[in-house]
Amino acid sequence: MLIRRQHVVAAVTLSAVVLALTACESGSDSAAPQARDSSGTSVVAPGKPGEPARRISPEEAARLLPDDRPNSADFRYAQMMIAHHRQALTMTALAPQRADSPQVKKVAERIAAAQQPEIGAMEGWLKNNGGPRPQSGHDHHSMPGMATEAQLTELRNAKGKAFDDLFLKLMITHHEGAVTMAAEVLSDGNNVLVEEMANDVIAQQTSEINRMRSL
Repeated sequence: MLIRRQHVVAAVTLSAVVLALTACESGSDSAAPQARDSSGTSVVAPGKPGEPARRISPEEAARLLPDDRPNSADFRYAQMMIAHHRQALTMTALAPQRADSPQVKKVAERIAAAQQPEIGAMEGWLKNNGGPRPQSGHDHHSMPGMATEAQLTELRNAKGKAFDDLFLKLMITHHEGAVTMAAEVLSDGNNVLVEEMANDVIAQQTSEINRMRSL
């Protein structure tokens, strides 16, 4: 998970260096004319270890950046996680009226406050990338951690401590499933924004799992 993030950081660093040096050169009278391309600008790319930096065109600099166009794993993750989060919101909506423990109510409130914006972010990502894509061989009910209809009915009918215990059991499993899905897209996906969202899910939901286990 961290290896991919390091690659992205390196690419962003290269981009920043390239852009910064381009800006410096555009205002410098001392740059060598032969180092500039036909548009009058050149950029400096860091060399490999032990090698000097070199001047290249902005077009060549752009080609050096990694291709992070989303692949099928990125789309599958976004589409499935939206449905996964929506079920969590269905469960948390029951807590204010049915939970007994103030701590359980607070956990449910935090989960809802975090996952609603995440749904919006993933829906926005899908829209910016051409919309949802057909997902063959994948069913929402087969996603890791999803509660069954029978379990949701039992939760809706529970109240007090019985609700608290069942809510925590189902939500811990639900969060563990989300962490599994996020880990999978970090391995199989290609888009940096999806990677960032997945890393956020892992960090936040792992913390919430630990909190719920302590109740």
